[in-house]
Amino acid sequence: WKKLYFAHHWPVTVCKMDANDCHDPPKYWTIHGLWPDRAEDCNRTWHFNVSEIKDLMSDMRHYWPDVLHSSLNRTQFWKHEWDKHGTCAATLEVLNSQKKYFGKALELYQHIDLNGCLLKVGIKPSSSYYEMTAIKEALTTFYGVTPKIQCLPPEEGEKAQTIGQIEFCFTKELQLVSCTVLRDESNPMQAPWKLGTSELSVCDDTLPTYYPSEVQ
Repeated sequence: WKKLYFAHHWPVTVCKMDANDCHDPPKYWTIHGLWPDRAEDCNRTWHFNVSEIKDLMSDMRHYWPDVLHSSLNRTQFWKHEWDKHGTCAATLEVLNSQKKYFGKALELYQHIDLNGCLLKVGIKPSSSYYEMTAIKEALTTFYGVTPKIQCLPPEEGEKAQTIGQIEFCFTKELQLVSCTVLRDESNPMQAPWKLGTSELSVCDDTLPTYYPSEVQ
């Protein structure tokens, strides 16, 4: 693999996609995962062991919660992220244990401070719409790179898309880079993210964009 995607999702939108067990989603961007591109399930024998990240537990519950299942004892979400992505990221020395992988993702989250950045540029959850180009421009200006932004396309009768996920790309040296995909680089990670019947796809620059403050 060549680079890492560090995905933040907006819990309110995640709940809108699949309101099976969403109670009172956090009103801040949380971690979805840290994903090497073009690599999945690299070591099926390296099982997730929650005791390896017990020191990180309070941060994990706060910044990397299982948005869909509100019980704090659930670790399936983290197990899934480790099995599918962590075992691949572990080819890098800085990510070669569960503690390092989850710990580094928490560090990157603090470093990027997406919640703080959006507030600084005046983009906050609201019942009015934003222009996607304005959101993109703000992020690109702030970070110096272009992240990948995904939305829930408008449902029947809606005219606006709903922002759902923002991914930042990192080199293997953990330097921020733009998430532009080269034409010759086919990348399965670009596949839409599905939840139930809804799926996120790259946002449409021409559609008004909703950044919801509560689940409708």
